[in-house]
Amino acid sequence: MAKHFTPAEANQLLPHVRALVMQVMHARQVIIDARPELWPVLEKGLGNGGSKKAGEMIQEFRRVEDGLRDLQALGVVVKDISIGLVDFPALRAGREILLCWKFDEPQVAYWHDLQSGYAGRQKI
Repeated sequence: MAKHFTPAEANQLLPHVRALVMQVMHARQVIIDARPELWPVLEKGLGNGGSKKAGEMIQEFRRVEDGLRDLQALGVVVKDISIGLVDFPALRAGREILLCWKFDEPQVAYWHDLQSGYAGRQKI
């Protein structure tokens, strides 16, 4: 059974979640920014002497992977890392819902049911 958060618990955890989401979003952007420089290296194959830039990107991929793993370990569901969208499983009137938070929001202030997703967000 998944952990269920109250809005207060989700907001209490938010500074840690925000730091992890920021880590993942930053590493993702570094990888995206390096893509034009990396593509020729990848086409030739990293086994042919490698590339310093490609080696640096391995660290960024690990930062993404570690951040996502840490978020999942907290019980947080990552929905869209490009905008920093995560959900906290919760219960409302005995049914499972998701408390919804986006990176630019100061607190967890929205929820939606399991089917409606981000488009169906409602104020808590």
